[in-house]
Amino acid sequence: RVKMSGEEILMCAVQLGENFCLYFADDDGLECDAFCKEKSLHRVLRNVNSQLLVVRPDLNMAAFEDVTDQEMKSGSGMHFNIHCYKTTTPSVGVPVAFSIQVEDKSYYMCCEKECGKMIVRFREGEVPEEIPGESNVIFFKTMFTSCSSRAFKFECSLEQGMFLAFEEEGCLRKLILKKLSREDEVDETMKIS
Repeated sequence: RVKMSGEEILMCAVQLGENFCLYFADDDGLECDAFCKEKSLHRVLRNVNSQLLVVRPDLNMAAFEDVTDQEMKSGSGMHFNIHCYKTTTPSVGVPVAFSIQVEDKSYYMCCEKECGKMIVRFREGEVPEEIPGESNVIFFKTMFTSCSSRAFKFECSLEQGMFLAFEEEGCLRKLILKKLSREDEVDETMKIS
């Protein structure tokens, strides 16, 4: 038996095979790899410059912007639902998905490959309750650094080393996916609180 997050899971070891691979007996009681929605948090997302992430589906864009308190209270496209998932496989961080309400429609954030480049998109619809395997809507949430307990980075589950970040484009700070050049690198454009 293995104890993970408070619950016991039955594991039936059969043998050590070639190259010391561990084989398990077939057991109907074992779970397959999956993500299951556990809870949702309602938050605004800020970058290192204290700007809020604002989604504009009509322009197919999300960018960090300076927003007044008044705009934030009444603002559409700024209040995110962060859906936390539990998983049957160990992961580098907490699996999360993002959704947002803009006017009367729901949108979810996802990663997509376009012209050989990974990009962030917002698609109309809801995030699923259960995800049977890999998904372009899952990001792994980890602490930005060990000394910033309120700042995080979000890694794309489909592309290891690709994180949500911002990139300056004219006067905009657009939401993008950015590759870390080194695992120990600290890139402030990936810091989200």
